Parts: sequence; C-alpha cells; structure tokens
Amino acid sequence: MNRAVLVENLSRHFGSFRAVDDISFDVQAGEIFGFLGANGAGKSTTIRMLCGILPPSSGRARVLGIDIAVNPGGVKQSIGYMSQRFSLYGDLTVEENINFAAGIRGLAGDPLRRRKDQILLETGLASDRRMRTDRLPGGVKQRLALSCSLIHDPRLIFLDEPTAGVDPASRRMFWDLIREMKERGRTVFVTSHYMDEVEQCDRIALMNRGRIDALDSPSALRATILPGPVLEIHGGESVGALLESWRHRSDEIVRIDPFGRGYHVVVKGKALSFQRALREKGCEVRVVPASLEDVFVYVIGRAQA
Repeated sequence: MNRAVLVENLSRHFGSFRAVDDISFDVQAGEIFGFLGANGAGKSTTIRMLCGILPPSSGRARVLGIDIAVNPGGVKQSIGYMSQRFSLYGDLTVEENINFAAGIRGLAGDPLRRRKDQILLETGLASDRRMRTDRLPGGVKQRLALSCSLIHDPRLIFLDEPTAGVDPASRRMFWDLIREMKERGRTVFVTSHYMDEVEQCDRIALMNRGRIDALDSPSALRATILPGPVLEIHGGESVGALLESWRHRSDEIVRIDPFGRGYHVVVKGKALSFQRALREKGCEVRVVPASLEDVFVYVIGRAQA
C-alpha cells in the first residue's frame, strides 16, 4: 500500500521546550489514522508541521510525496486541513464561506459550481447554503468547516480535534462523514482525545509529552500493551482503600483507576490470590476486556513513572 505520509525523526522545539520529540511513523493511503493524546501532548504541533504551517526543528517528513521543509506551499495546496477553531466567517453565508475557501485554491466557474453542489449534498448542507454562518448551531458549523476543507477534493485531509465542543449527535454524524470519506478513497488523519472516536480508526498513535509511546490498530493495542488482564471491581466505599492496601504489599497490581462506581485494576498474570482475597471481603470481581482507555492510561502512566 502507498504511503500518504512518511515521518522520520521529526522534532519541533520552542526554546528549550520539546513540543514534538523525534517521532517517526507513516500513514498508509486510504486509512483513517488517529492521534490520541491529552492536551499539550504534541498532536496539533505535529499536524501543523505536516500541513506546511510550522517548520520542523529537525527531522524529515513527506506528505503525498512532497517534502514539508522544501515545499510547504505545495503541501498546503495538496491537502485538506480543518483546525480546531473551524476558521469560518460569521457574517458570510454557508455558500460564501465555501466560495472563499475555493478562491484560495484557485477553483472558480463551472468546476466550482459542480464541486460545491456535490460537497453540500455530501455534508448535508444543501438546505442551509444561504444561511449566515453566525446563526448556525455548532454541529452545522463543524460540517461547513469540513466542506471548506474538502472543496478542492484533496486525497488527504487533516482534522485537528474536529468534534471538540459539539454535541454527541453531531459527533456521530461527523464520524459518519469520515467513514464515507474513507470509502471514497481519501486518507484521513485525525486527532482526538475521545476514546470512542479513535476506536474507529484503522491505526492509532498514542502521543505523550511530544513522543509516540505506542502505535497499532485499536484491537492490537488492547491485546498486546497491558501486562495482564483488567479486573473490574465493585465493593462499596471501602474498596479503594482495600485496593491501595493490597498494592503496597503485593506486586500483582500494576495500576488502579476509578471506573464508574468501581475500579479497573490491571494485574500481572491471573492474580488469583488477589481476586480470592477481594471476594472474601465481599467485593464483586470480574475479568473484563481491556478498553482503549485502559491502554491509554497505562501507557501514559508508564511513561511518567
């Protein structure tokens, strides 16, 4: 499969602060590739470098075969990019915002009219084309920002936390659009801190403190990263103190995290003595499938240890 993005030892420093620190990865053409990380992990800085907006401090990257340091303008013309802030003009209509984005790309006349009608249908905005943007709800503005990013029909689109601040129904609709983009052969590079969203990616990079700590498919990450099974434990108000007490006198417990009204505990091996002791104290204990959140919390905690 062809690579849409190739990154080799890429770094970006701001003074002594390493926002992105020597990362390497690739994105295959036609896949949905996700960046998962907390705020400040380096996700947006990486995207801005790959989009030709911010020059790297060191390392190399090629986007659609274009060197980001040698020809950042060529990268900008070849990709779609949707930032966290949507970058829309509130006093313009939906159609006028799209026209403005198309003008930047040099698209006009009949090609623009045909492409605009197509993209308005794809994103469900045909009935809103004459609405002022500042009167639109957040989910509709989100789809308008996507329309502006797609007007020139790019093969690769970067989406930087595109669903931040919108309601769950709008998030779901937006991810339907992302899957449709993949079906049409586009490559999608998306950053998010929503676990349910990145579960839908073909591959995910877990980013922390400027570095990539793990990269694989969601299923592979769940199956291979943790050192043992995940136990879900419920037992009333005293269970937290009981778990901490056991952790201090046993090496079976790797990590304890609150989960709903109970806890998720990552253990080594089967930890049968630990499970038996909890049940003798009246706790409910069951082995559950590892979630991506379990993996993410474990990887971040391991890196900070």
